[in-house]
Amino acid sequence: MTNLAPSDEQYDPAIGAEVDQLLARRTRDIRLKGEIMRLFRARVWSQTAKIIRAWMIWVALLDVLTLTVNMVILPSAITTRMLLPAAIIPPVAMAVVLLWRKPQAPWVEASSLITGMFLILLSVALVGVSAGGEFYERQLNVMLFVAITAIIIFGIPLAWTVAIAGLALGLYLVFQLQNPAIEHGSAAAGTLFFASGIFATVAARRIMTILAQKTFLFELRDRRRVAELAKANQRLELLARTDPLTGLANRRWMTETLSRIWGSDKRCLDGAALLMCDIDHFKKLNDHLGHAEGDRCLVEVAGIIQENVRRDYDHVARYGGEEFLVLLPGVTEEEASAVAERIRTSVEAAAIPNPGTRARRVTLSVGVAMQTADEAISPEQLQRHADTALYLAKERGRNRIVLRRPDSEECKPVRWAQ
Repeated sequence: MTNLAPSDEQYDPAIGAEVDQLLARRTRDIRLKGEIMRLFRARVWSQTAKIIRAWMIWVALLDVLTLTVNMVILPSAITTRMLLPAAIIPPVAMAVVLLWRKPQAPWVEASSLITGMFLILLSVALVGVSAGGEFYERQLNVMLFVAITAIIIFGIPLAWTVAIAGLALGLYLVFQLQNPAIEHGSAAAGTLFFASGIFATVAARRIMTILAQKTFLFELRDRRRVAELAKANQRLELLARTDPLTGLANRRWMTETLSRIWGSDKRCLDGAALLMCDIDHFKKLNDHLGHAEGDRCLVEVAGIIQENVRRDYDHVARYGGEEFLVLLPGVTEEEASAVAERIRTSVEAAAIPNPGTRARRVTLSVGVAMQTADEAISPEQLQRHADTALYLAKERGRNRIVLRRPDSEECKPVRWAQ
């Protein structure tokens, strides 16, 4: 029996409402929290982690390359003093890379990244402090440059970005205050100068993050609308292919199904039967009991037919009016006749009232058409054969089954009520 019920996808209406509320705000006022923030982090984590890992590897390689060049062009006394602080960067960077290979708890990610950045910035600064002279201030400037590149490209929460910026400026101020080449006032002035640039970079990074979050909100909204539209289209498609009274497939669906599976389902090619069932004297039932009872009769007969076929294997449809079609793939003539007889006797045993007939209860006539591997015919021919067999069943007295063999123009009665 074919199941036409669509698969339902559940959506959280609270999230949809929150997304609409956030998009109604000004861009600068967007703040993600709760489940939406969790979804956003899950959405961007892979890209963010990839950028952080790449940046760490780049810093480690650049540290080794710079140290190597310095060893070639600078006096050994200076490079020896640079060696120990410079050696901090590679293991710290690799530790962050390894930790950011898969998602961790937010506090673990935050602490590892901020701690790693602090050690890297400290290492860069200590290289200059250890070397002294012209390298002192130059390395502090390099440290700020390293911090700014991280701030620009890391798509991390604002609090993490501010922490990195604060660490960089704090280190710069502390080491500049200890710089014998400048006065404290100059150290403070230089820190304020660089602070304005760094916090402008933080503000730009915040705007980039908000725009990314807004894009994500648009994506959520559009995805929900597309899903709702797809669901509505699915419901319309279901309505277009379903008989609203009985819940069975309708004639259109059965016709399309026959055309679709006839050339692809080996069971149909090796042997199949089409049953055309018609309620006897249905007009008299409507005339005597009214159309409401007629509808009730159709629903009950549809249920009886469904109960007597193989679930998820056979196909049942309301063909029109009081007629039903049943496709039985992979059956022999005897099996098809047995199913038809089971349906007929079950309808008769249900004793659905039909006072306008001699039996005073609803009966069913069935025309059976066969398809075999030796005598392949089209679905249209099979329907015509089933219709011919049904006509003969009606003509010979109703409440009976007539079989139309594929290799013969004759029809034979299978069973009828005595």
